[in-house]
Amino acid sequence: MHYIAMKEFILNTKITVYHIDECSDIEKKLIEAAKSATKKAYAPYSQFKVGAAVLLENGEIVIGTNQENAAYPSGLCAERTAIFSANANFPEHKVEAIAIAAFYKGKYSTDVTPCGGCRQVLLETETRFKSPIKILISRDEEIYKLDNATDLLPLHFGEEMLQ
Repeated sequence: MHYIAMKEFILNTKITVYHIDECSDIEKKLIEAAKSATKKAYAPYSQFKVGAAVLLENGEIVIGTNQENAAYPSGLCAERTAIFSANANFPEHKVEAIAIAAFYKGKYSTDVTPCGGCRQVLLETETRFKSPIKILISRDEEIYKLDNATDLLPLHFGEEMLQ
């Protein structure tokens, strides 16, 4: 019998954690836009309201909210509604950053990160514009910052696999 030696590798993700007061003015504005967007979410089933705010290179901020549906697979996440709206309304402008916030049980939740589908869409948007997207995840008074979507989805499916 012939055995192949097992291999192992480690993936690292850099997340910078800082207080909201340490954010730049534009980051604060983006985070506040995401928090404000949660109030517009349609989440009658889960009551977990998510808002996302996308900053475009032209300074425009585009928001998105989660949109639930009784047929659960028919709903859509806040991150994707924001990215798709930005791409539909400003197709020539790259996305520089996205802020994400959630409101649940009367307070801003500390537990919200993009789902796998949203991570894939963020990565596709980075690839489309050949530019990283800064990701800001609002966690009460703390902010988690990632430098790009690849950090959220290191083993991703990309256009290179379709060659």
